[in-house]
Order: sequence, then structure tokens, then C-alpha cells
Amino acid sequence: MKRITKFLAALMLAGAAATAATSAMAEGAKIFVIGGKADDPFWSIVKRGAEDAGKVVEAQGGKVTWLGPQNYDNLGADAADLIRTAIAQHADAIVGPDWVPESMDEAFKAVVAAGIPLIIYNAGGVDAADRLGAMNYIGSDDYKAGFAGGEYFGNHDLKNVVCVNTLPGAANLRAQCAGLLAGIGKHGGKGVELPLPMSSFGNPTAVAQALKAHLLQHPDVVGVYTIGNVDANSAANGIMQAGLKDKVKLGGVNMDQTILANIKSGSQLFTIDQQGYLQGYLAVSILNGHVNYGLTVPTREILTGPGVVDASNVDATMAGVKAGAR
Repeated sequence: MKRITKFLAALMLAGAAATAATSAMAEGAKIFVIGGKADDPFWSIVKRGAEDAGKVVEAQGGKVTWLGPQNYDNLGADAADLIRTAIAQHADAIVGPDWVPESMDEAFKAVVAAGIPLIIYNAGGVDAADRLGAMNYIGSDDYKAGFAGGEYFGNHDLKNVVCVNTLPGAANLRAQCAGLLAGIGKHGGKGVELPLPMSSFGNPTAVAQALKAHLLQHPDVVGVYTIGNVDANSAANGIMQAGLKDKVKLGGVNMDQTILANIKSGSQLFTIDQQGYLQGYLAVSILNGHVNYGLTVPTREILTGPGVVDASNVDATMAGVKAGAR
């Protein structure tokens, strides 16, 4: 009789636990994603990845909320405020890039101190994830991305380059320019970083005019590298305005249909792909599984890049860009 009583009690406890789990699942996970401006061509791809993963989140009763700054003029402080907003709105999990550590790290530490699962993505690398107590880092290694660009220039005998940085306050982009200079240096070349005001990011006239002036003042430059696809298109105009399109070759990071068309036509040499769609998709998916099921991914650094896109593989890449996923 005692055994039967214990057995029934165990069933009741198991049933209660199952009911609690079902109730928690019904509420779903509230996941907040900190990213760039929604109309930024690169960040719109990251956002799409997060939203596609969010379809599963929503099917399980949860929600994905995207938080981005209005502009990039005060990037670090504005992003830190967005992180604090996510905490205040009782996020179950948070994703964010560590663009400006000196401005953002305290806010990220507050996330972890509040017991909220955190993934660093896109910027900061696994070092930031380790320093801040995040579960994973998902993204490209910016130094390696720049290094790959420098090596590409060097392998094509273009050994004097300039890295146009329109967001010089962002640590990941400084690392990218540093990688570029190290990569070209490996091949006996040289280069400089051209830092422009952060308000120039996405400003075609400002970027084109600044680059044109630099090229005319430094006629030995034969390669230009940009930190985003918007700036690449602006840089192409600057090179053309300087009358140097046959001499100065263009490369950079990220892409869109215009950039791929330019690579296909030969007016841009290459671009570095960091697969932003995967950054948003994987970060949301991993956090949703963690909140709902306690799942974890033991690989703390999940790299989505860098990969080089040039004339040899541009056709295979175009379909993904047309679909909005690359």
C-alpha cells in the first residue's frame, strides 16, 4: 500500500512539473536584439535573420524585439542605453554587439548580473564574450576579415592601400583596419587608416569627397578598403571622381546587389562576407533553445566569416543577396 501511495505521489509531482513546464512554454521567451539602424543595408540582413528565427520564438509564445539607434553619431552611449532598455523591459535573453567596450561593457555586465542570458554577436569576438560572461560569440573575426583583405590586395600586387573608416569609434572596425594593414604588410606592402567623422557613415558625398582628396594627395595608393557596403559604393564614386578607376582597386566588407554587380563587371575587386543573416538567426535560435529547454552550444566562438567573394564565386553569391539573406 505504501508503495502504491509513493507511486501516486510521484505521478502527481511529475504531473505538476509538466504543467509548470507547459505554462512556462506558453509564455515563451522575450528576446531582445541590439543591432544597427533598421535601414542600414547590412543590419537589415542581420535583422531579417533574427526575425526568421523569431518565427519559431513566436510559435512558442515568445517575441523577438529589435532595438537599434536612430543614427551612429554617439554609437557607444546610445547602444548602452538600448541594452538598459532591454533589461528594464524584463528581457528573458539579450543579443548585442560590443561595438564600443568602454561605453557598453557596464551595460552588458548589468545583463549578466541580472541573470539574463547574453550572446555577443557581430563585434567584440570571443574575448568580449569571455570578459562579459556571455554564453557565446557569434560573428566574424574583424581582425581576420581585414587581414584577409590585406592578403588579397597583396596577392594581386597591390601594395599601398587605405582603409576608409567612417565609424572610427567602433573597436571592431579599428581592428578590421589593423588587420588590413597587417595583411598587406605580410606581403611587403603598406597602408594607412583614413578615419572620417562618424556622421559620414552612409553619406555618399562626404565619403566620396574625402577619399577623392586623399587619393589625389597620395598618388601612390593603389587599393581602397571600406568597412561597409554603403561606403564601398561611395568609395567607388570617389575613385571615379579622382579619375583613378583604372589604377585604384576597391575592396571591403559586406555586400549588396550593386557591389556584386561591380565585382562581376570588374569595377570592384572583392568583398569580405561575414554572413550577417546567420549572425541574427543563430543568436536568436540559440537563446530561444536555452530559455525554453536549457540547451547550450559548447562552441563559444561561432564564426560566420570571413569569406572572400570575388569574380571566381560572385555568381553563386548573387542568389543569396537577391533573397535578402547575404
